Amino acid sequence: MTRAEILEALEGEHPRLGRLVAFALNGAIVLSAVAITLETIDDLPPFLREVMAVFEWVILAVFTAEYITRIICAPRPLRYIFSFWGIVDLMACLPAFALLHPQWAALRTLRIVRLFRLLKLLRAAHALDRLIEALSSVKGDLTVFALLAGIVLYIAATGIYIFEHDAQPEAFGSIPESMWWAVVSFTTVGYGDSYPITAGGRLFTSAILFVGLGVIAVPAAVITSALIEQSRQERSRKERHEISQHFRHGHQPRPRHGRGDRGPRPER
Repeated sequence: MTRAEILEALEGEHPRLGRLVAFALNGAIVLSAVAITLETIDDLPPFLREVMAVFEWVILAVFTAEYITRIICAPRPLRYIFSFWGIVDLMACLPAFALLHPQWAALRTLRIVRLFRLLKLLRAAHALDRLIEALSSVKGDLTVFALLAGIVLYIAATGIYIFEHDAQPEAFGSIPESMWWAVVSFTTVGYGDSYPITAGGRLFTSAILFVGLGVIAVPAAVITSALIEQSRQERSRKERHEISQHFRHGHQPRPRHGRGDRGPRPER
């Protein structure tokens, strides 16, 4: 097999091996997630833990071999390595170092990143492509609102610190600590672990929340509008393609159902 055919097989696009390879890799990801879940059970039988340890070695070997194969077969290896999927594939392999050296045991928590590889099943789905195109078309707007949200969060944290620092030094002892309150309040989660008790703090919170709700809600509206526009453009392209194919095969345009298409009226 050529390098291009190997990449097609790994992406699930090869006519003969694509579905088999995709099923095997994604099945391994699901089984790995099940193994991670079972490892959290304290009274798990010892033999089952040994089986999962062996299974972990097998899974890591498969993912590492796949990652190396993608690098070798990629037309632009560096582009793949620093791409989103390249980083996800690398993080799926990093837990192997935790098995080789005990000081890197914390890397075992990265095994959960393998679940992101299931998103590759959606790479061929048109809905994901439409979402990516929509986000790309409004990335400038989203960048502006992200910057605006950061500024508003900082203003909120600073303001609540000024109003509540003396009354609640344990909850609002510094601006970084107050930032937690700002994030929780803007996202309307409201854990209740910190809240204003002074009159000034409550008035400031009431004012800042109206601003924060707008900052959080606008990006959702921007993305929704971009998706609608992307769907409209897609339908337009599809209609133009169908019309071009219709004329390419020598067909005449379909007659419209109207008064003007019924021919001349009979004379009375």
